[in-house]
Amino acid sequence: MSSVRAKIIGTGHYMPQVVVTNEDFLDWEFYDDKGQKIDKPNEEIIRKFYEITNIRKRRYAADDVLTSDMAADAARMALEDAGIDKEQIDYVIVGSNYGDIQPGTNFTDFVPAIAARVKNKLGIKNPASVAYDIIFGCPGWLEGVIQAHIQMKAGVSRYALVIGAETLSRVRDPYSRDSMIFADGAGAVVLELTNNEKEGILSHLTHSYTTPEAELLSNEKSVKKEHDPSQRYIYMKGHKIYEFALNYVPQAMKACFDASGEDIKDLKKVFIHQANEKMDWAIVKRFFRLYKMPMPSDIMPANIEWMGNSSVATIPTLLDQVLKGEIPGHELKRGDLILLASVGAGMNINAVTMRF
Repeated sequence: MSSVRAKIIGTGHYMPQVVVTNEDFLDWEFYDDKGQKIDKPNEEIIRKFYEITNIRKRRYAADDVLTSDMAADAARMALEDAGIDKEQIDYVIVGSNYGDIQPGTNFTDFVPAIAARVKNKLGIKNPASVAYDIIFGCPGWLEGVIQAHIQMKAGVSRYALVIGAETLSRVRDPYSRDSMIFADGAGAVVLELTNNEKEGILSHLTHSYTTPEAELLSNEKSVKKEHDPSQRYIYMKGHKIYEFALNYVPQAMKACFDASGEDIKDLKKVFIHQANEKMDWAIVKRFFRLYKMPMPSDIMPANIEWMGNSSVATIPTLLDQVLKGEIPGHELKRGDLILLASVGAGMNINAVTMRF
């Protein structure tokens, strides 16, 4: 088997400008899944939401900013951090599930691909720099990393730019409690081919559960029956997703990590999709329980409390923030053994073990 692999040489993220706190939802009308107005004070609804998710704030893109704009800005930062000529990039891969969405609409736009728009905005002229999108739920960015790694092992790529970007604020139902989870953002990494066995991706895993799990995340009418029936919003069966994640993600993470041949005691950090902090903690605790050991207190950096759930953007954003010293109590050094994992619409699960 070829010893070549992908390693991260640059990171960047875009921080949306609009800060929305939990208190900003105090005057909303909330409806349940049956279309009934929830007969509880909003203070109570919001307090319960915080107890479940640990989200206090989230970031939304300004009205003059599109998904591709955020993606391009994050990419510029990653390219600058990597210190390479943008024309050397062989693949521009963007994980996104809704594409560019104009403010005031929820029309998803993937023509041309977000990756093509990003390549255009970066001014990359090289026609051999191939740009394409991945629609893979929240694991889309990590799946892009896996694909870039496979392309490098196949000998068709030396450098890849992998971006996760989303504007979920424009596809959230204005009458659903779940709307408070969603956020916007973009994160990016530059990957380079390496033959050093002490760095880069050591193992990866991807699973898709679609029967009946494909129905757990979808686009549906508003929970308020009187609302415009032509509109569709992101909808999730939260409790079932929680159960699914706890039952399947820890085992997938273990299978991925075991394939690396590394010792679990050497694992420094777990970067997990910022979906719901209570769920994330439960997943990582179960992962370590599979090794009959307690979860280390400093193993899982998190930013969901003030960033919300920005889908494909959460892991690369979190990674960049840790590297820039923006997550208190967490740091990452070259050679550190890390595990990245995500779960989302599909239902898809993926994981990557790497030495940073």
